[in-house]
Amino acid sequence: MFIDKIKIYTKAGNGGNGVVSFRREKYVAKGGPDGGDGGNGGNIIFTIDEGANTLLAFRYKRKFVAENGSDGAGSKYHGKNGADVIIQVPRGTLIREADSGKIIHDMTDDEPFILCHGGRGGWGNKHFATPTRQIPRFAKPGLPGEEKEVVLELKMIADVGLAGLPSAGKSSLLAALSSAQPKIADYHFTTLEPSLGVVSTGGESGFVMADIPGLIEGASEGLGLGHDFLRHIERCRMLVQVVDISCSEGRPAVEDFETISAELEKFSPELAARPRIVVANKADLLVDSENEFIEIPELSEEASALELRCAELGYELYYISAAKKLGLKDLVDAIADQLRTLPPTLTYETEITPEDLEVSDEGAEDVTISRGDDAVFVVEGRWADALIDRINFNDRESMLYFENSLVKCGIIDKLRDAGCEEGDTVRIAGFEFDFID
Repeated sequence: MFIDKIKIYTKAGNGGNGVVSFRREKYVAKGGPDGGDGGNGGNIIFTIDEGANTLLAFRYKRKFVAENGSDGAGSKYHGKNGADVIIQVPRGTLIREADSGKIIHDMTDDEPFILCHGGRGGWGNKHFATPTRQIPRFAKPGLPGEEKEVVLELKMIADVGLAGLPSAGKSSLLAALSSAQPKIADYHFTTLEPSLGVVSTGGESGFVMADIPGLIEGASEGLGLGHDFLRHIERCRMLVQVVDISCSEGRPAVEDFETISAELEKFSPELAARPRIVVANKADLLVDSENEFIEIPELSEEASALELRCAELGYELYYISAAKKLGLKDLVDAIADQLRTLPPTLTYETEITPEDLEVSDEGAEDVTISRGDDAVFVVEGRWADALIDRINFNDRESMLYFENSLVKCGIIDKLRDAGCEEGDTVRIAGFEFDFID
């Protein structure tokens, strides 16, 4: 079974809680607080599995939850960090937001991608000791790990995509040019899933060719099988359109050519505009053993019409017989020559904008402001903890984002209402800063 699109649920581990503990040792006076920090929750990490070409592994397992961090302990012991969950996917898998459909990441390079970050472990009471508060009897709980519902969509990575009507000979061509073994039979829709093959051009060089299940008229609107698999040639650097020049289905060859061209245009104008070579397959009756053209009135008329249309569009046309392996070398050379001048395989950029990453004001209304014994204004609440967790205080842009979030979500107004004035100290999740009005 071929699966190339599936929805899964992922959740990173929660951070462990910090603990309240005081050092008690004989003959040691004023041991002080020694509560350790909680461990960080495990991450959800995606990596590439080079041996996979389908998402079948996710058919029965669609929920992935990383391990929580352990709580801290006395004697300043740090809790154990939660184990990461590694999810392996085929190269070319897109990770999309389930709700919006926006692309989060394209798994095309070899770098691991962290989809969900584990929650940060809470601070133990050792962090909260000050000259005026020497016995802190509180600690911070761990922060929750991120969770996301995402759609995995496989778009195979190939240099060349084969497109054509059913029984045009795409699978036969792939089998003749590579060591791939797609199913070949004398009936429509023999190919039920995309196949990849490596075509050698001599030495260690070559290119990857993808055979897509046959398109039919209306495929761009969901008819037949082709619509489900057209996504797998969206990355292809060029297309090879296979036409049955023998007219074995009783249709003019140029009509078959126009049908596929129209479906590609409807599905994706950008895909239809890719460089293209047209292959007139099943030309056994049109070429001899020396691959020389033979005059046959009926088929010559079909060939002439196809040649004229390809010339109008600027496409090269090659006569071949995949079954008898005639004309293949010239075709491979022509494909290789075009690929040398084309840009690399398409990689999709993330569609997640900075606005998508902004902290929502949901939960900000539950934030409380209190005055500590040391006259510090303490901001408490899950929203505030989550905001602090994602700020890099060594980065200027991150600090600007922090300030804007406090203003946008009404925390600055709450501080003013609580009597906070310029120069007063504000504490959020253990982080202190001076209030500037």
